[in-house]
Amino acid sequence: MLSGDTGDVDEALAEVQALIGEFRRSLVLVPLRDGGVMTGDQAGLRWIFAFTDTDTLTAFAQSRGEGGEWSFRRVYGARLLDETLAEIDVPCGVAVDIGSEGAFLLPPAKGIVPDGVAVTEESEGASS
Repeated sequence: MLSGDTGDVDEALAEVQALIGEFRRSLVLVPLRDGGVMTGDQAGLRWIFAFTDTDTLTAFAQSRGEGGEWSFRRVYGARLLDETLAEIDVPCGVAVDIGSEGAFLLPPAKGIVPDGVAVTEESEGASS
């Protein structure tokens, strides 16, 4: 058993919960591709790309050599997490401001995303 100050863990958990709460209340930009939201797959997980402003979205597009004029929709983070992710049939999280210094991931974990797209022991053992 590890010994140590549980206050550090509690503080870190509170910071994560605050970040998720802020994301849920914020309007984010979600790039559109092929009639749906833009996603990327990494290590068996799907990630929806979301951006907090047009400059970050444009920089990401340019870093991929795809110009800077992508179609996008504005959506509240809560709707993205609760509704859009629920429509996906594989473990899926959200990659926010990917490629920037302020990037962060909302992983497909219970309590962050809907249970249907959260990684579970069953989904970890599933083969594709």
